[in-house]
Amino acid sequence: MIVLKFGGTSVGNAENIKKVVDIITACTTHKIVVLSAISGTTNSLLSVSKAIKNKQFKESLKLIHLLEKEYQVLIHELFVSNQYKDKALSFVTEKFNFLRSLTTNNLNLKNIIVAQGEILSTNLVSIFLEESNVSSTLISALDFMSVDENNEPTISKIKEQLTPILNQKSTEKLWITQGFICKNEAGEISNLQRGGSDYTASLIGAAIGADEIQIWTDIDGMHNNDPRFVDNTFSLEEISFDEAAELAYFGAKILHPQSLIPAKENNISVLLKNTFNPFSKGTIIKNKTTNKGFTAIAAKDGITAIKIKSYRMLMAYGFLKKVFEVFENNKTPIDMITTSEVAVSLTIDDISHLQKIISELEVFGKINIDSDLSIICIAGDFSQKKEGTSAMVFNALRKIPVRMISYGGSDYNISLLIKTADKIAALNSLNNELFKEKQLI
Repeated sequence: MIVLKFGGTSVGNAENIKKVVDIITACTTHKIVVLSAISGTTNSLLSVSKAIKNKQFKESLKLIHLLEKEYQVLIHELFVSNQYKDKALSFVTEKFNFLRSLTTNNLNLKNIIVAQGEILSTNLVSIFLEESNVSSTLISALDFMSVDENNEPTISKIKEQLTPILNQKSTEKLWITQGFICKNEAGEISNLQRGGSDYTASLIGAAIGADEIQIWTDIDGMHNNDPRFVDNTFSLEEISFDEAAELAYFGAKILHPQSLIPAKENNISVLLKNTFNPFSKGTIIKNKTTNKGFTAIAAKDGITAIKIKSYRMLMAYGFLKKVFEVFENNKTPIDMITTSEVAVSLTIDDISHLQKIISELEVFGKINIDSDLSIICIAGDFSQKKEGTSAMVFNALRKIPVRMISYGGSDYNISLLIKTADKIAALNSLNNELFKEKQLI
């Protein structure tokens, strides 16, 4: 059995949903299909939730009405027969009436409201499959996808809850379910955060021991650089989990950073494919390195650098522990870190507690803050520390000021901190220098 995940753009309109169904039906293997909410729906539902929270009840009803109209148009474009149009419209009306019933509720209903996006998309696709005479079974992710008190999913529990559901129809070849949504330890509707549909697919794949997990998006696999800013990029045929994880964390939007962990730990390959170009090979992610040096480049914006300078750090032990405790207490993760005898510089991308962090760090020494920064991640297999590797990187960036460098902490990543204003120039310079041989082919 395999798992296929389709993102919001893939099911973004009637034409795209038909493309998704063509892909699903062309695959004769037993499969579980994970669907995101239709493109734009989650943002609309977040606006509804915000309006309700702010007691803007007329505004929330207006937003609900506008979104319902979009779904009514979609249904008329997607379905052919009046029988299935009516069935889809009846379901949509029921769901939007449910949303209207929440507009005068004073409780925090954000997770319940946002979850309706995936519930809508999966039910509409399920009804369309029925109209197309394709046998399928719709199962609710809320019946098996759950997180613990730390909002972490447990694969063993997911397997325990999912297996009997699948066994009820052991002859079924196609299952449809929701990405993103789950239940928390208290049995309340929750979610796996933004990008969580990738994570859902990986968790399901691990729970059922899938032969492969396929992530279908709107680009031809993972590129060696960001095609929005760089010309002459190319799709990677193969990449290791370690390299892909570095790229996902440091800016590659095609994957959710957490989504690879269950697949990697259970040695399940992940195939990245393009819904709108299904015959393209895409990118396969496996538990092995290619040993080819530089693989790809990604950039992460919105970075803030914090420098702590203190002569108390010189020849002292325990200093860094105290610094890290400040970030731990403020629930703020650190991306990069460099140290010298009397200073430590580190970066964060979450500045919600920045002022409190600064005030707590000031007892250690002088604090300097730099903002509007980006981390450039150069992924590859650097385990053998080949001669000339760092020279090629620095030569490419000879005209660009580099604020911080991290090399050696990972065998699969070289990280550089630069001003965001220099990001596009840096990505292009690195692309021309590190992949020039590939561009000549």
